[in-house]
Amino acid sequence: MNRKSKTDRIPFLSILFLIIGGALFVLPVFAQSIHVTDLLGRNMVVPKDPRRVVSLAPNITEIVFALGQSHRLVGATTYSDYPAAAETLPKVGSYVHLDLERIVSLAPDLCLAIKDGNPIAVISRLESLGIAVYAVDPRDLESVMDTLSRIGGLLQADKEADTLVQGMRHRIQVVEKIVAKTVKRPGLFFQIGVSPIVSVGTNTFIHELILRAGARNLAAGNIPYPRFSKEQVLGMSPDIIIITSMARKAVFEKIKQDWYQWANLPAVKNNRIYFKDSSLFDRPSPRLVDALEIMVRLVHPEMFEEGS
Repeated sequence: MNRKSKTDRIPFLSILFLIIGGALFVLPVFAQSIHVTDLLGRNMVVPKDPRRVVSLAPNITEIVFALGQSHRLVGATTYSDYPAAAETLPKVGSYVHLDLERIVSLAPDLCLAIKDGNPIAVISRLESLGIAVYAVDPRDLESVMDTLSRIGGLLQADKEADTLVQGMRHRIQVVEKIVAKTVKRPGLFFQIGVSPIVSVGTNTFIHELILRAGARNLAAGNIPYPRFSKEQVLGMSPDIIIITSMARKAVFEKIKQDWYQWANLPAVKNNRIYFKDSSLFDRPSPRLVDALEIMVRLVHPEMFEEGS
């Protein structure tokens, strides 16, 4: 007689049958559960050892993979494309336009949501169907590390989370020591939109990266993602321009040449206009530390020269 291994035994207490839009869905109900509080301050019950997890944002997908828990993922949002294996996961719509029926059809015992971005109506509906939805709120490096710890605790990966967080803190400290050695604070314009020109204000995680990398954010202000005319940017006289986009390299070359028409612009004079992968800089995930390390090299290349 064949015996199932312990890892094959899913501790179902019962099976829940649901009919939505004329379709029948089967959801597992787990025997073992724990009480937790999410970043919305909600007290809830979640499975102690969730086996079927749906990620409701690309950065959450990255976090689950970073924790070594991708085997739990049964679904993710459309633009969950890192690491490459995430692209093969069943998709449940974009994080702002979630497909409720698709999510339910995957029979998750836990959904991981983001506080700002996921539509509250879909989250409420999932919870009314008995599906636990735990919300996180990664907004900067510190809260990304907190999110790692929280999700690690939910997915039985506390040790992996602790290792990742310690590694991130060490790398951040290395950058801080590098920046502390110089008083230079070049003016940086971070461009995330091509047409119109969009940058990043004070209350963004990219603003934090700019400051930690030892630069001044020329777009700092109360508006999170302000728009600028080309004349306004020229008036700022940026020493550095960093452009992030999902556009093809050929498109970037055109954007770069548009800026290079202005020969007196400091960023042009010193050939300091850079194009970087948007997913690296635009997602509050563990890769924000990678982005920080890249940025400090762009801002202070002199600190990485031999003998410095």
